[in-house]
Amino acid sequence: MSRDVLNSLRQAILDYDPDAASEWATKAIDAGLAPNDILATMTDAIRQIGEGFNKGDLFLPDLVGGADAMSAATPIIEEEVQRLGTHTDKTGTVVIGTVFGDIHTIGKTMVATLLQAEGFTVHDIGINVTADQFLDGVRKYKPDILAMSALMTMTAPEQRRVIERLKDEGLRDSVRIMVGGGALTQEFADSIGADGYDPTAPGAAKLARKLMGR
Repeated sequence: MSRDVLNSLRQAILDYDPDAASEWATKAIDAGLAPNDILATMTDAIRQIGEGFNKGDLFLPDLVGGADAMSAATPIIEEEVQRLGTHTDKTGTVVIGTVFGDIHTIGKTMVATLLQAEGFTVHDIGINVTADQFLDGVRKYKPDILAMSALMTMTAPEQRRVIERLKDEGLRDSVRIMVGGGALTQEFADSIGADGYDPTAPGAAKLARKLMGR
């Protein structure tokens, strides 16, 4: 019975079905399954989607669909974790967003989905995110990594502004910072004091694991 519930949850994510994913996540909790086991099943499904994307068998809509289904189920599991007062196995926690002045979402969404596939808990705070909003995200979620995207040359300097604000507020040493986007280079990332840079979504996911020492 337990295996059937988990298999159905996994299939809901592979089918990009948020409603079914939410339903089966609830059933998994009602069946008394451990949150870690439920999350492991969900992560396995999103990892399969990510691997398909990396191989060229799946495409951006598949990543987005899988992410939507995963996002629908995750709060249900997190609520159970809080109720039980337990901890979940995870690679780390990431806050991710596209910087202020930039409304591009595709690259950020790809990275967020592949980070989930690597076992990270991901808090996507959206696009056009101000420095204050990034700082609020760091304070609220206490992430291991802050990931910032900038696809336009004119918005790339905003990443520097966020890092400087983190320093001013005494938060810089509490979080690793990775940056990416079409407007960036390794030289620019180094110049603003980021901890890591990668131009591709799969590379960013691997970089995150490296920053965590995994």
